[in-house]
Amino acid sequence: MITMKTVFLMTLLTVLLVGAGGMLGGESGLIVAFIFALVMNSVSYWFSDKIVLRMYGAREVGFYDIPKLHRIVEDLAMRAQMPMPRLYVIPEETPNAFATGRNERHAAVAVTQGILRILDEAELRGVLAHELSHVKNRDILVGTIAATMAGAISMMANIAHWGMIFGSRNDDREDGHPIAALLTIFVAPLAAMLVQLAISRSREYGADATGAAISADPLSLANALRKLHIGAARIPMEANPATAHMFIVNPLTGGGLMKLFSTHPPMEERIRRLESMAGAASR
Repeated sequence: MITMKTVFLMTLLTVLLVGAGGMLGGESGLIVAFIFALVMNSVSYWFSDKIVLRMYGAREVGFYDIPKLHRIVEDLAMRAQMPMPRLYVIPEETPNAFATGRNERHAAVAVTQGILRILDEAELRGVLAHELSHVKNRDILVGTIAATMAGAISMMANIAHWGMIFGSRNDDREDGHPIAALLTIFVAPLAAMLVQLAISRSREYGADATGAAISADPLSLANALRKLHIGAARIPMEANPATAHMFIVNPLTGGGLMKLFSTHPPMEERIRRLESMAGAASR
């Protein structure tokens, strides 16, 4: 179900990209914007582990630094049939965690000092299984492709916007309707962003489900999410909005309409789904 939803959303994003490209920049504008977005996001994809880990001051830890952490991840990696990732600790009291790396052989899992303090071993297993699932499910690749498409749409809209301000006219759009072009300039980037965020939320549900299956303990992950949600609200984190989607719990706060623009699904629904999994397994 999660995979089908992601395919649908990615198809919708492709339709938006082609449609907006034809309306705003023609074939040449579409190609230029897509290549530019592809280059930027490819750099992020290949070097995301180094960039993000350095951004948060993460320190790599060996087995003798935190034996319990290593034992848990080693066992979960064996269960998931994937290589052991590198482990990092972030010097933050906000309880949170994320995974990064372009594939299973170049993966890294980072946890904050705060999460190690407030979770018991079973809950920590649930969180780490969730993070390994992001790597196993290739969520970083999916997110990069979505970001590339959304970025290309935004670039074309910005170019068209400035073109209208300064009165430039593209021969490819000589017969285009100016009101339709104006609507596309403002609506297409917003629509692309909403689809990109929906993909991110869908992948979080997928990582919860896969993580619960790997750890064989959905309730412990549900309990961990409950604790992390409260802990992140009590101790806010100075997080970069561009990396907020990577964390297991959204480090940025916001309610009401902002939920529509959230990179994470509602916490209540995530917990409900995990509890339902536990209930189904116990029958």
